[in-house]
Amino acid sequence: MRKLILATVFLLGGFSIQAQDKLNKNAKYEFEVNGNCDMCQSRIQKAAFSVSGVKSATWSIETHKLNLILNEEKANVLEVKKAIAKAGYDTDEVKAASENYSKLPGCCQYDRK
Repeated sequence: MRKLILATVFLLGGFSIQAQDKLNKNAKYEFEVNGNCDMCQSRIQKAAFSVSGVKSATWSIETHKLNLILNEEKANVLEVKKAIAKAGYDTDEVKAASENYSKLPGCCQYDRK
């Protein structure tokens, strides 16, 4: 009986260790963020870097895509999207509040979908 209990404990412990290993320290994501200009680029990237765990954030003016590398042990992509939306920019999943969007300079106010 004692061996059965010990085997069960080791087996369950092994599963919990495996689950923790699945978090990627260099997870790569690409998603759409609306914006228009260099000032948008600066604000979007600054908002992304405000989230702990973001290692790289590069937004393209031409494609409106943010290429992101983050440590999934510290943050997730939804947190980054929320930070960008708080800065006034819509993402593919999280929309900025109207009050945050209206605070953007005129050149940064893109056509909202």
